[in-house]
Amino acid sequence: MASRNRPRPIRRPLINKDAGGFDQCWATLQSAMTDIHNKNASKLSFENLYRASYKITLVKRGEELFEKVKEFETEWFHKHIIPGVDELVRNNLPSIALIQLATSSSHERREAGERLLRGIRKIWEDHNTSMNLIADMLMYLERSCVETKQASVYATTIGLFRDHILKYGLKDVDGSDQPFIIMDVVIAVVLDLINMDRDGDIVDRNLLRDITGMLEQLYETDEEKENEKLYTTIFEPRFLAASEVFYKAECEKLLRESDAGSWLRHTRRRLLEEEERCVTSVSNSTKDNIAAVLEKELILAKMDEFLAMEGSGLKAMVDNDREEDLGILYQLISRIDKSKNTLKTSLMGRVMELGLEIEQTLKNTDFSAPAAAGAAGEGEEGAEGADKPKALSPVAQQTAAAIKWVDDVLKLKGKFDSMLENCFSNDLIIQSAITKSFADFINMFDRGAEFVSLFIDDSLKRGLKGKSDEDAEVVLQKAIILVRYLSDRDLFERYYQKHLGRRLLHNKSEIHIEKELVRRMRAELGNHFTAKFEGMFKDMELSKDLSTNYKDHIRNLGDDDRKSTELAIHVLTTNFWPTDVMGRGVLQDGDASRSDCIFPPSIKRLQESFYKFYCQDRSGRVLTWVPSTGSADIKCFFPKVPGKESGPLSKDRRYELNVSTYGMIVLMLFNDLANDESLSFEEIQLKTNIPIPDLTKTLTSLSVPPKFRVLAKEPLTKSVKPTDKFSFNAQFVSKQIKIRVPVISSTSRVEGTEERKETERKNDQTRAHVVDAAIVRIMKQRKELSHTQLTTEVISQLSGRFKPEISLIKKRIEDLLAREYLERMEGDTAAYRYLA
Repeated sequence: MASRNRPRPIRRPLINKDAGGFDQCWATLQSAMTDIHNKNASKLSFENLYRASYKITLVKRGEELFEKVKEFETEWFHKHIIPGVDELVRNNLPSIALIQLATSSSHERREAGERLLRGIRKIWEDHNTSMNLIADMLMYLERSCVETKQASVYATTIGLFRDHILKYGLKDVDGSDQPFIIMDVVIAVVLDLINMDRDGDIVDRNLLRDITGMLEQLYETDEEKENEKLYTTIFEPRFLAASEVFYKAECEKLLRESDAGSWLRHTRRRLLEEEERCVTSVSNSTKDNIAAVLEKELILAKMDEFLAMEGSGLKAMVDNDREEDLGILYQLISRIDKSKNTLKTSLMGRVMELGLEIEQTLKNTDFSAPAAAGAAGEGEEGAEGADKPKALSPVAQQTAAAIKWVDDVLKLKGKFDSMLENCFSNDLIIQSAITKSFADFINMFDRGAEFVSLFIDDSLKRGLKGKSDEDAEVVLQKAIILVRYLSDRDLFERYYQKHLGRRLLHNKSEIHIEKELVRRMRAELGNHFTAKFEGMFKDMELSKDLSTNYKDHIRNLGDDDRKSTELAIHVLTTNFWPTDVMGRGVLQDGDASRSDCIFPPSIKRLQESFYKFYCQDRSGRVLTWVPSTGSADIKCFFPKVPGKESGPLSKDRRYELNVSTYGMIVLMLFNDLANDESLSFEEIQLKTNIPIPDLTKTLTSLSVPPKFRVLAKEPLTKSVKPTDKFSFNAQFVSKQIKIRVPVISSTSRVEGTEERKETERKNDQTRAHVVDAAIVRIMKQRKELSHTQLTTEVISQLSGRFKPEISLIKKRIEDLLAREYLERMEGDTAAYRYLA
């Protein structure tokens, strides 16, 4: 049983909830708030005021105190603040953009508007200062609000400015029945001042920033959610809408009165101004949104119209190298479209137009004028020393056209490269678009591959001798750029092989530059593309060593007859060199083979001597002499002409002629003839067995040009006919001792229509073999494939050399089916199986 003497807990005395005197404490607080509003806070004891607030809150009457404070502030607004605001607005009616007084000037609106805003700012600053002091005085009550998750005293009292000042409705303004909300008036004035600022007027930006800052500190409710700031919910949408209207009208005015360059500079300036305005007048949080408005109204809305403007649009910017305008355009378009489709499409179209203009200009240019001689390259070798320029031959005109086309393409490429670097910041999207456009129009030109090879040939033959390494580097870069654009690279390979062969055999270029160019081609296009070129270099190096060794061999023999004739040999591998260089061209009119040419006895003995030397260390080799590609230096003696007592003909003359191998064979026929004897064309052909076309060219070079007329022709016409007769020209005179007779066959020129057809026919034959090899290679690896898959893989594999047509692939598949390399699969005629 529990003890009855257990001590009881002491009872605490009940506390009177109004022991501190609520009314007395409130009276103290109310008096203090009045002094705060009247700016007499310096005499207040905030310790006593805090204690009064503490007592009220301690007796659980904090909520009642909270309401009392709200009622006091509301009453204060209605008695002391709102009348002043009403008068402030009514006295500054010209500033109210909602009324739009017809008699108000911008100067009047600006002054009245700034007076209104200064008054609102002063009221706000006074209220804000007072609420801070009151919140400090009611700090304990503030803490209890936080604990109960209730709106704080400061948030509530500061919000009273929103509810009783900004949302206050003015009535009977200028006779209007419609009430005007103070906030609408303030925002309208701010927007009006901003538009004045945009128009160049001087406004008080600090004042504008203070007003927008006020709106950033006020919220829709006392809960003060971050996304419910008055600036965000009310001011910013109106600011953006007003800006949209302003800039839409401005853009239309620019379109009517200005050009594209002015539009670009104006838009850039406006973007910078609005970015600055977000710092000085409104809020930095609006920067992206106002930029979007400008991008929409000033850039995107009328961009196509500005770019299409005659004389100032994109076409004029590109044609006149207006790099500053293009740079601004790139910056503006980059803001609205990361893919730059508009700029990319416009540039691609202009590149194509300019490329086609180059081709059209080429067709309209007359290259027969003497002024075009410089562009013709080496249309006719040995023409140095001409006293006056002569009209170009049809062949030289075509060559000049080819070089001009490539020069113009390179100039256009340089123009766009400069734009890419200076205007477009080497943007990869723009670069790819320009590159594609160049490739498209270059490959649309059916002679692009031939012209590119001819340009390289002309540059390497006569453009680099005596030039610096920097000049050589420029030529190499241009060559690689051009080759990179070509899609029919196999056709270019055929032309380049022919031109390279002639340069090497006639020693018309620097070998180290040739090798460097081929090395770069190998890096760009692969080993298969340059294999034949490298084989040609190897043949030249071996031939040089072989000639040196043969000379040593002859010297050791002590054979005076062989030593009197020096022999420089080029032993060429058949598979590396082009057919026309190797003399394996198609025979015409039943002419004998080029290898059956009848050489003079002394040359024949020299050939036999070299062949024996060559076979000493090489058994089973067969050498075929190719006179169509060689040259010879001949020492000629012209005795004095009887009856001539003065002048060059009165004495003996000695010259050293550089002629083709065919020219040497023809000239040596006249060693056994008397001065008054002659040989007919048919007799020369019979004695030499030189093919008629080559013999015609050779006799033309020796008997028609006055400066090289070592043979006299009867009759003296500009063309050689089978009925002509030729004799030794005893009256030949030249100011030069060493004379280079034109080597017509060594001149690189544009092919004629028939020659081009023949080249394309041979190239098509080669392509057929390449496609066959690709099909077999693919099927051998995959065993079975559908027709579509096989076609796709063939195109993919051969795209680096050329773009095979679908019809060609289909034709080669049918041929391989007939030759039983492939068979159709049972049940699926559109699929194939490889037959081992």
